[in-house]
Amino acid sequence: MDLSFLKTLYERPGPFASVYADLTRTTEDASKAAELRWRALRADLEDRDAPAATLRAIEQTIDEEMLARRSEGLVVFAADGEVVHSARLPGPPAATRATVGPLPDVLPYLAERGERFPHLLAVVDRRGGEIDCVGPDGRHRRFEVRGDEDYPIRKTKAGDWNQSRFQRSSENVWKANAKKVAHEIDRAADRCRAEAVLIAGDVRARTAVLEEVSENVLEHTVETDKNTTVDDPALDAELRRLLRLKTTERIMAVAERFDRELANGQRAVAGLPATTEAVRQGRVETLLLDGDPNSGDRLWIGPDPSQVATSPEELRDAFGVPAPEPVRADAALVRAAAATDGELVVLPSDGPGPGLHVGAVLRYTA
Repeated sequence: MDLSFLKTLYERPGPFASVYADLTRTTEDASKAAELRWRALRADLEDRDAPAATLRAIEQTIDEEMLARRSEGLVVFAADGEVVHSARLPGPPAATRATVGPLPDVLPYLAERGERFPHLLAVVDRRGGEIDCVGPDGRHRRFEVRGDEDYPIRKTKAGDWNQSRFQRSSENVWKANAKKVAHEIDRAADRCRAEAVLIAGDVRARTAVLEEVSENVLEHTVETDKNTTVDDPALDAELRRLLRLKTTERIMAVAERFDRELANGQRAVAGLPATTEAVRQGRVETLLLDGDPNSGDRLWIGPDPSQVATSPEELRDAFGVPAPEPVRADAALVRAAAATDGELVVLPSDGPGPGLHVGAVLRYTA
């Protein structure tokens, strides 16, 4: 997972208030229930001495979201009287929580956000197609492709006079249109750096398009026989299934590399002390963390992301930090990894490396 989008978040000094709000509305009194859940979180923030201005900024964001009814879950990070980052969740958060600390409580959000693969969805027919391409920043670029050829688009029925000529003409039209659609899919996939491609639509049209797309696109492509539009919920579910599969593949690949490098005693470390030292030195290529929201592991930090240690004495004596602050270990490690352009893999509890709580694949050996 690319962490660069968090860099602006860490530019603010703390304290940070972090809120995971459940805005689900599935019953008659749903709005009231959502309001009560928010009040409980607000009380938690007050008990933790959240600054009044920061509390007001969060409350305004929550109120606007509940009024607009745009999501079932919302995560908010705020500091110095402003909401620094907020994001809608695909459903209610796994656990509602509100915290105040020197760093934002980002790991539950990153676990629910998951990997964001740039991807492309195309729905094709014999006249052209519709393409929706989503880049690394999550932005959609949607457009239609109309074939240059439009007649004859259907084959004639058996027995019609000059049937064979029209049959050949129809085939030529389909191929010409498919070639144009395939060219646009190649261009769009290259622009958005698509790592997953889903092509839907009429089976003959799909086949014709797939015969024309580049090998690079073809190796990332999955087909579905749903003959619909790009906005169809069923197609969206199919796309989400494909992206979940890509996430699993990515986690497995990183976990296998971690095991291999660790066994060789080279470019991998396991455990909190070794990982802390590596991230402090900027050697972490990919940070591996389990998604336990209740982890009691703590680290000590200074103002700079690289100022992280397992004890306050280490920061004071070795790095000259006058007032080290204790924070959740995962929050400190994610901040340090983001600052040095490291990536993150959140390990599921039932996934690879079930005994691993923290580790890293390294850019180079010490």
